This record gives sequence, structure tokens and C-alpha cells, in this order.
Amino acid sequence: MQAKLHGKTVEVWQVSRTNEQPQWVKEAFAKHYLTWVGKRLRIVMPALSPSTVANLKLGMIGTLGGGFCGYMMYVMADQGDYLDVTDHRVVSERQFLRKYQVD
Repeated sequence: MQAKLHGKTVEVWQVSRTNEQPQWVKEAFAKHYLTWVGKRLRIVMPALSPSTVANLKLGMIGTLGGGFCGYMMYVMADQGDYLDVTDHRVVSERQFLRKYQVD
């Protein structure tokens, strides 16, 4: 779904095993960029936005073989959290309701 953060439109998904998944979430699961580990979701954050410039700003470096390495590679999310794929962050439901506006 789309939401607004500081006047900017962002793409978000509420982490859940049962709610509707947008196409980008389905593709991320198919490529194993999103994986359930028990009750938590493991996210390969640099894979969700393969922009080299964005990854270099975050301190993540791609390898020549096409893999990812570096800090902030894996992020964990709990069910009910929101994955903001535009800004590369996971926010709690409480933070989401306080800071984001749903379109």
C-alpha cells in the first residue's frame, strides 16, 4: 500500500503471514529476500532496492558475483510491523500510526 511520510509517497507493507501481499512482496519471497524465521521475518534489505548509489550511501557493497555484503544486510521484523521499502526501514505499528498517513 502507499502512505505518506513527511509529504513523500512511500510503499509499505504490514508484515503478516495472512494479509494481502503486493507484487513486490511476492517477488521478494520468491527470491528469498524475505524469509520467515519462526515468528519473525528476515529481510535482505539491500536486495529490496538494488540501487548501487543507495546501497553505497548505506555502507553496503555488492560483490562481483552479484551477492550482497556489508552492514545492515539483514533486518528482522515482527508481525504487525511495517516494511517501508522506499526508505529501507522497518517501523513498529505504533510508529507507523504516529508518523505515516495512509492514502
